[in-house]
Amino acid sequence: MAKIGSYRERESHPLNGWRLKLHEIIFEADTPAGNAFDILLIVSILLSVAVVMLDSVRSIRVDYIDQLHVLEWFFTVLFTIEYVLRLISVARPMRYATSFFGVVDLLAILPTYLALLFPATHYLVVIRILRVLRIFRILKLAHHLKEASVLMEGLRESRSKITVFLFAVFTLVVICGSLMYVIEGEENGFTSIPRSIYWAVVTLTTVGYGDISPQTNIGQTLASLIMVMGYGIIAVPTGIVTVGLTRASRNVQPVSTQACPVCSGEGHDSNAKFCKFCGSPM
Repeated sequence: MAKIGSYRERESHPLNGWRLKLHEIIFEADTPAGNAFDILLIVSILLSVAVVMLDSVRSIRVDYIDQLHVLEWFFTVLFTIEYVLRLISVARPMRYATSFFGVVDLLAILPTYLALLFPATHYLVVIRILRVLRIFRILKLAHHLKEASVLMEGLRESRSKITVFLFAVFTLVVICGSLMYVIEGEENGFTSIPRSIYWAVVTLTTVGYGDISPQTNIGQTLASLIMVMGYGIIAVPTGIVTVGLTRASRNVQPVSTQACPVCSGEGHDSNAKFCKFCGSPM
């Protein structure tokens, strides 16, 4: 009966044969082959980013320009093949191509090809470092996946409150900047309301570049009040997000490391039988 059941599962699976095997190797980390593939991919990504960084150093570029050029094209061709294989190993290639990792994978190879026409785009390949985010699935750190889900859910829980808070801060810096423009004037460096608003933002966030500063007693008093308010304002979003994270941690379920064979969606519950994004069987 077990054999019949497993046979039926394979028959109903959106992928079969070599495409299913390819999907397990590329997208899953549950098998030795898949784990080895993903670790090799991470190493390749880090090496390719290192090549781009070294190429930006003039002394190294002058002495090893040919070797760096060969290495860059080697990694680009390698990632191009990997990208094509990812599209082949999912039932809906466009679904994967428009996903977050699909877009990142495409952007990781485009700059090298674009550099043939626009040389300045060559250094954009450092975006490949974003692909290292796959390490959370690759090393089967399921607890980290769960924590990532808690973080995202906490941010979603807090977004309305954060939006109101940011609007309030924006209103405050506009008022303070306008007041400082009236008080100090152009002779003290506050040449316009936008520049005065810039000063208010720098002061309220306690950054304090010091490129412009109030010179009058009234201006310095207002600046002192803004500095004190800055410390209190910084604590507000921290409290909002903390409450959101606390609520989210109670609701988020353990996360699986499996990827959907149809849409390549990730972050499913550990006991999921179907993809929560497209409904396809896992």
